[in-house]
Amino acid sequence: MIFLRYYIADSHFFHAAQNERMDRRGFSCVEEMNEYMLEKWNRKVRQNDDVIILGDFSFGNAEETSGLLKRLNGRLYLIQGNHDRFLSAGGMDISRFGWIRPYEELSDNKRRVILCHYPIMCYNGQYRRGENQEPKTYMLYGHVHDTQDQRLIEQFQEITRSTMAVNTQGEALPIPCNMINCFCMYSDYTPLTLDEWIVLDAGRRESKRRETAQDRTLSRTLQEGESKCSDEK
Repeated sequence: MIFLRYYIADSHFFHAAQNERMDRRGFSCVEEMNEYMLEKWNRKVRQNDDVIILGDFSFGNAEETSGLLKRLNGRLYLIQGNHDRFLSAGGMDISRFGWIRPYEELSDNKRRVILCHYPIMCYNGQYRRGENQEPKTYMLYGHVHDTQDQRLIEQFQEITRSTMAVNTQGEALPIPCNMINCFCMYSDYTPLTLDEWIVLDAGRRESKRRETAQDRTLSRTLQEGESKCSDEK
């Protein structure tokens, strides 16, 4: 049997403020949010699959978080986030984690994966490409959720990808920038493989581009209508 590796960020189990005010996740209460995320997780992940959590896993206390960990499928690994305060809580059982680190670099199906809770704009191996110019390194992160900070990162990626650089063979190629925000709400709270995150991220960015283009078209149409009305007056 082939076991898989999944990634997910910023689940914030037990964090009522994320549901009610920050992310506005739409659950009736934090208990409903916890159960929904747990169900989505266990539906996807088998007991021997790996799950790398990219920080801000739980806002619960030691007892709550230890109980949660016993209910989740998979072999768990944690990239520590700024809200993972349960790690320093007395009585916390961290034995469910294979390791807990602030940063890691791993191999995933012949690709390098840079793992950090915080987005790294210029990451190790960024310029590595395969024989067909396919990306060889991805930077997976969390922390920024679906905020204005994420919009700024997306703008940075577009600027970087449209910038040409000359490689050691004298070829001018666009600068690679393969940063993926593994925010749990993007995947409906489901851990995903690297390939699944790549597809989801590309589709999400394309949808954003279409929405932006539609907004610009609507804005121009409204401006032209206003101008016509002014001329008629």
